[in-house]
Amino acid sequence: MIHKLEAKNENLHASFSKDYEPILTINSGDSIRMNSIDIGWGFTPKDGERIRYQSREKEKEWGHPVIGPIAINGAKPGMTLEVKINDIIPSWYGWNCAGGSKNWHNIALGLSEENEIVFDWDLDSERALGSCHYKNHHFTVPLKPFMGVMSTAPSERGIHSTIPPRYCGGNIDCKELVKGSTLFLPIAVEGGLFSVGDGHAAQGDGEVSGQAIECPMDLVDLSFVLKEDISLKMPMAHTPSGWITFGFHEDLNKATIMALEGMLEFLQESYTLSKVEATALASVAVDLKITQIVNRVKGVHAVLPDGAIGHFHR
Repeated sequence: MIHKLEAKNENLHASFSKDYEPILTINSGDSIRMNSIDIGWGFTPKDGERIRYQSREKEKEWGHPVIGPIAINGAKPGMTLEVKINDIIPSWYGWNCAGGSKNWHNIALGLSEENEIVFDWDLDSERALGSCHYKNHHFTVPLKPFMGVMSTAPSERGIHSTIPPRYCGGNIDCKELVKGSTLFLPIAVEGGLFSVGDGHAAQGDGEVSGQAIECPMDLVDLSFVLKEDISLKMPMAHTPSGWITFGFHEDLNKATIMALEGMLEFLQESYTLSKVEATALASVAVDLKITQIVNRVKGVHAVLPDGAIGHFHR
């Protein structure tokens, strides 16, 4: 079955909690088509006044506007939720900023006292191109849209920020999660309670200014399948780039080890290898990339490109 959801106040929240009531309950195998708003909690029509939105949960702390939660019949802790990204179509505008805040990377770069600047982008989905006019410059970048936040609900009590990614997903900000990708998320609570938001039209690995091209999405088309025979500790994905495992931690070294451990486990299971054998193989076939450095915890993803390993068992 295909369900449709609209980004409106009663469908939006800005935090995660296992106690939030689902806005929709679906079955494994169902799809959902929806739109999303921008991270400024609004949407600006091309020829109209800006529409502003609010979270139905009325959180005191800012969070990303995410749609959900969506419950999946039969989802239980220990299972895995397969999220297929069928299509993502950006709306007509987006922006990103730099400077103007005293976060760790701005301080290190000497930008914490600089006034914030904003690049406004015109987005052309048909040509997959973003254009920015800034002072006497005209920049263009290819569009590779993805959703920054995709998450099931954490099992811990209380209200949880959307800003840092965690074991059940969240603000992963991985630019590889484009159309045609499949994200695998651990399920920690009954029903799974999936939420999505934070549209990005384009981003570099690292998301170094603090934002990608932040944009609303005209269409986010996702399909959901419960996997009872897969149990994950961390999110995992298969994308047009290959297989991906993730690590999230305040310490970049520890985030790196988490992503690498996940990939080594994948290689051990795929090729019946010991851990040291998998490490030797990973050293010649796996790429480690910095997902983002700006979300309270840092992210690393390990990528095994499709076709990178030829295997002939004797």
